[in-house]
Amino acid sequence: MDDLTGKSVLIMASDGFEEVELTGPRDDLAKAGARVVIAAPDLQPIQARVADEPTIKVQPDLKIEEVDAGDYDALVLPGGVINPDHLRTNDTAVALIRAFDEAGKPVAAICHGPWLLVEADIVRGKTVTSWPSIRTDLRNAGGEVVDRSVVVDGNLITSRQPEDVPDFNAAIARALCG
Repeated sequence: MDDLTGKSVLIMASDGFEEVELTGPRDDLAKAGARVVIAAPDLQPIQARVADEPTIKVQPDLKIEEVDAGDYDALVLPGGVINPDHLRTNDTAVALIRAFDEAGKPVAAICHGPWLLVEADIVRGKTVTSWPSIRTDLRNAGGEVVDRSVVVDGNLITSRQPEDVPDFNAAIARALCG
């Protein structure tokens, strides 16, 4: 992975995130030198899952309402069914996604995470991928859906599933260096 020293990455999540879809990017990007910050609706530890089983808890660094998109170079949105479903009803979270997109910064969403891109209305005219069960939502939001491990279209980076995390992380790193 490229040297990401001096880059700052925000991961936004809530309870119910898919463990490796948060820990994989967090660990790989930090190992490459990026400052990685986790934002959640509040400062209580957030519960990970592997499939439907609860696993570890992760301590957020700050509340979503405290985030300024100008302080970060990229946004990562992990999946899991519960996490994006919860965050898409949070107006501040959705506005933050729009702010990253409007600034042309990388917005990376994996698995069910692209639901948040639909809610932020930033999928229209973009080629994207996701977990199979939300592909109809992406199409209905105006996206062209393909089945690839990772898809980069402009500043949007999307990926399908936990097994694709290495490709997802590499695409985020390339976008941060590009």
